[in-house]
Amino acid sequence: MLCLTSFAKDDLSPVEQQQISVETPGLFVHSNAFQVDFAQMAKNEYSFPLPVGKIADVTPSDILIETTKGDAVKAMFGGVVRLSRNTRQLGNVVVIRHDNGLETVYGRNAQNLVKVGQHVKAGQTIAIVGGEGNLPCLLFAIMVNGRRINPETILDVEAHALHCQVVTFKKVDRGIEVTCARKERKKKEPEGMSMDTNDPFGNKAVYRLDLTAIKSWRYPLDDSHVISGYGGKRHHSGVDIKNAPNKEVYAVFDGLVVQSGNFSGYGKCITVRHANGLETRYSHNSKNFVNVGDKVKAGDVIGTTGRTGRATTEHLHFETRIAGRAFDPAYIFDHVNHCLQQCVLQFKKNGGVARLK
Repeated sequence: MLCLTSFAKDDLSPVEQQQISVETPGLFVHSNAFQVDFAQMAKNEYSFPLPVGKIADVTPSDILIETTKGDAVKAMFGGVVRLSRNTRQLGNVVVIRHDNGLETVYGRNAQNLVKVGQHVKAGQTIAIVGGEGNLPCLLFAIMVNGRRINPETILDVEAHALHCQVVTFKKVDRGIEVTCARKERKKKEPEGMSMDTNDPFGNKAVYRLDLTAIKSWRYPLDDSHVISGYGGKRHHSGVDIKNAPNKEVYAVFDGLVVQSGNFSGYGKCITVRHANGLETRYSHNSKNFVNVGDKVKAGDVIGTTGRTGRATTEHLHFETRIAGRAFDPAYIFDHVNHCLQQCVLQFKKNGGVARLK
């Protein structure tokens, strides 16, 4: 199996500079397959082509991304510009041949900002977004050896992120066969905080948390009210807090993001682990603004309210947990006055929480 080093060469033929879909010379000369380990890519080795764009449509061959007029189009990976010209099908289009053997296509640009043969880095601005009529948008595609592949094979399009996986691209008679092997994402451990399961109890049966000693905190959603409380017949594991769609969601304490992405019925969900022994969860978000491994401060905006997952209205589902167990967030926050409770909480290792005077 061939593992690529760099196929982004400067010596481009006239055909390569004129046609969008052409074979990559030498790509399969040593083997009929190669692999790309997307899980090993550093942050500066990848960029979503329109970081603040919104997915308008996804097909097996391309993605239509909406944005605002004048937005900058970014190179997904490092490589060399193979084509930069105006075409009948896509208007101004840029094709980049990447060091990993893939090619990416950026079409319907208002203006191309790079020239053929130019080397670019991931995240570098390569064009100004154009679109169709009054709709500013980018038509984006991924190719291997001149054949378009399903972009969702490589990308979590809603999260604007690469899937954590090793992908094998095999040359077959009908084109390119793509096989994916998902991997666990490598976890970062910022200094002073562990990504392992948080257990404030240690060898003790009881853990006490003095809320009066916490100086840095923030209620998770401004100008909001509880529309569904903890527990009840639904066995609700948190509280539903409502304001309006796309309102800013705040980290309640300093902490470490240990989960961010789509999570079952939670939809777009974020979990933050705090040094005080707690974990907090924020879900049904329309957008997540943080990634696993990010350190956040109390009051940092980490997402916006939405109705992703199993939600019937835009709101924030907020949970508090200790040692993996959910407990009523009302022990932590006064939901009426949006303030921290002024008491000492006692948690038992086998379950249970109580307020101590």
